[in-house]
Amino acid sequence: MLDEELEKIKEKKLKEMMKEGSAAQGAPPKPSGKPIDLSDADFHQVVKQHSVMVVDFWAPWCGPCRAVSPVLEELSSEMVGKAAFGKVNVDDNPAVAAEFSVQGIPTIMIFKNGKPVDGLVGAAPKATIEARIRPYIGRGESTPQPYR
Repeated sequence: MLDEELEKIKEKKLKEMMKEGSAAQGAPPKPSGKPIDLSDADFHQVVKQHSVMVVDFWAPWCGPCRAVSPVLEELSSEMVGKAAFGKVNVDDNPAVAAEFSVQGIPTIMIFKNGKPVDGLVGAAPKATIEARIRPYIGRGESTPQPYR
């Protein structure tokens, strides 16, 4: 009797998992409110899935990077559904860092529809970072200038 009940529960769970998996394929990931760890392998694919993506190029040994990280986590939580946030460890992912000519860290780049549109180098206060992101999300959107 117990074995039959367990089998029914297993089957039900398996069906639920398969249904969730098929619904998620091809769809952009649901916003979590936390920065996504990006790598050389998945960077372009993930950035293209979001209309606005803010990417932090950082390294664990970098003091200013550690200072700005909680600010970006806070903004990520506050801007759920408006902008996605990602992090690229430049030591582990040199190809993406080189592609965007990241020479100083932290470098924060803003991507709109997969293309870099703005950014800043160095640790900055929350208000400064937020002011750079706001023109690219929602209402009041200004005409972005090409990055570089």
